[in-house]
Amino acid sequence: MFKKILIANRGEIALRVQRACREMGIKAVMVYSEADRDAKYIRLADEAVCIGPAPSGLSYLSMPAIISAAEVTDAEAIHPGYGFLSENADFAERVEKSGFTFIGPTPESIRLMGDKVSAKQAMIRAGVPCVPGSEGALPADAAVIKRTAKAVGYPVIIKAAGGGGGRGMRVVHTEAALLHAVQTTKAEAGAAFGNPEVYMEKFLQNPRHIEIQVMADTHRNAVYLGERDCSMQRRHQKVIEEAPAPGIPRRLIEKIGDRCAAACKKIGYRGAGTFEFLFENGEFYFIEMNTRVQVEHPVTEWITGVDIVRTQIAVAAGEKLPFTQRQVQLRGHAIECRINAEDAYKFTPSPGRITAWHTPGGPGVRVDSHAYANYVVPPNYDSMIGKIIVHGDTREQALARMRTALAETVIEGIKTNIPLHRELMVDASFVAGGTNIHYLEEWLSQRER
Repeated sequence: MFKKILIANRGEIALRVQRACREMGIKAVMVYSEADRDAKYIRLADEAVCIGPAPSGLSYLSMPAIISAAEVTDAEAIHPGYGFLSENADFAERVEKSGFTFIGPTPESIRLMGDKVSAKQAMIRAGVPCVPGSEGALPADAAVIKRTAKAVGYPVIIKAAGGGGGRGMRVVHTEAALLHAVQTTKAEAGAAFGNPEVYMEKFLQNPRHIEIQVMADTHRNAVYLGERDCSMQRRHQKVIEEAPAPGIPRRLIEKIGDRCAAACKKIGYRGAGTFEFLFENGEFYFIEMNTRVQVEHPVTEWITGVDIVRTQIAVAAGEKLPFTQRQVQLRGHAIECRINAEDAYKFTPSPGRITAWHTPGGPGVRVDSHAYANYVVPPNYDSMIGKIIVHGDTREQALARMRTALAETVIEGIKTNIPLHRELMVDASFVAGGTNIHYLEEWLSQRER
């Protein structure tokens, strides 16, 4: 096992990984930008290294600064968390070539799954169902593009091969708008991702967003840890996640889960990963794979009893998975609310000093956050300041616990999206379960009228 790990991230995930290291008897080196000098996990760190000024391009995205910090502290491995460099194959490669272990998949796996076209082709070969669409990147030939769209059937969605996080997508309803949409998305993709390739898929009208958590080791063992429903989202950004997904028969989950685990073995995957699907009319359609730990991993941890971060570290150290598929048992229901420093309904960021901070407690309540009273939320990064996660024997009990937890939470000095969560926890459609990916945006537009 590693003696010392460098955590190349910030915020709640940096604290989460630090806690796992402490539990395992591993020293944790924290890196930080000047904006995060007063973060809780820096004060708790075994060692801490400032890697640059506030802009992430000069700190958390600086590969030389992170690798230098690992060198000067004699770290043996680097955990990238999520976001920043966590899915950057070049970074993973540089980490390994510098003599450190990258706590994540191989650079080859990250490249394969990071390009949406190659990922889709790999999943088709592995027998994972995909959304009908173009077989690869769209060619320059306008006639071929039109024929493809006609075969798939309108509406279609044009997606950037190197895209992610909801960026680089355009829905097309008519042939008249098709070629302009393809060219515009190509230009945006080239500018944003350095890869102008785009592909086409059938645009599903009212799907749910269901994801399968997988874990694989270097001994050709791979398991899936149930599913999560992440359909409550705005502009492709998740707001609420839960596990298991309400109303989907277990036989369907088991069938797709087995295929995901088999796909991991086929591509030689290692570590934690998430297969993301659209689910409509009883069918799963693969859209992408996230080759890292997810923000929403706690709901899976709670229903399975598996510590995903700890398992990530153990697998990276060469250990076998400590459980088999048969030993993975789901228990109860978990819900997570992402707490963001932003206006609850306008979604404008609200950085600044937190003057009061009281988090909830009680049975089945977990709070993952790096914030505290007098902490200053910097304006330089993502607005998420924490997550409230609850667990109950049933979904009804989990909902009741989340309502209580949100009622107990006090955060003053900045605006947060807690009022939005409080409303959603009593919304009839959400309480019934099974809302689709468009529900929250439609709900918000109705609310504004």
